[in-house]
Amino acid sequence: MIRLHAVPGSRSFRVHWMLAELGIEPEIETYRIGDGSLGTEDFRAVNPAGRVPALEIDGMTLIESGAIVEYLCETRGAALWRAPGDAERADWLQWLHYAETVAVLVQNLNLQQVFLPDPSMRSPTVIGMEVRRLATVLKPLEARLGRQDYMLAGGFSGVDVMYGFAIEAAFHYVHRDRFPALQAYAARLADRPAYQAALSAQGPDTIYEKDFYEVPDG
Repeated sequence: MIRLHAVPGSRSFRVHWMLAELGIEPEIETYRIGDGSLGTEDFRAVNPAGRVPALEIDGMTLIESGAIVEYLCETRGAALWRAPGDAERADWLQWLHYAETVAVLVQNLNLQQVFLPDPSMRSPTVIGMEVRRLATVLKPLEARLGRQDYMLAGGFSGVDVMYGFAIEAAFHYVHRDRFPALQAYAARLADRPAYQAALSAQGPDTIYEKDFYEVPDG
């Protein structure tokens, strides 16, 4: 049994997409942020941090998206991995985890722009700073993907699975027309059958109510 605990539109999409690339259809338990479902005793028994993703697999539960993608590549997806000794091993590891640099800034903006219950609680100063930081960390990706189709020169890998979520989420806060190479990259990823299968199975995004969130006046 392979069971994925997920919130549509969150980091759990990385895991769902990775499984789809491997031809695995997991059981899905779907939750929503803010409705209390992640705070129940049943879910805390799965992930004490009360967060998604959580993947029940091989008689254990894994709870970090990067670790899950790496584990799935190592155990089931050799073509999407770069094993120790491979010439691209260091790049594979570095760029796999750089995706969290992007995702954490998106998470900070989500907190300010989406999850605070009262708009008056938002800080235009903090939001503006985080948007600038997000744009800064996207620039190396723009440069890299301006000269190759995927994050590694050797082709599509588990690293790219980490960015399908991160780039689309970032475009809620930074103007996509500033990053044409990333736009094209996101379109290439979204065209993959496994991406579409995971998107269809997981259902629509439940986090964002707007396509783009401007920095508020203040």
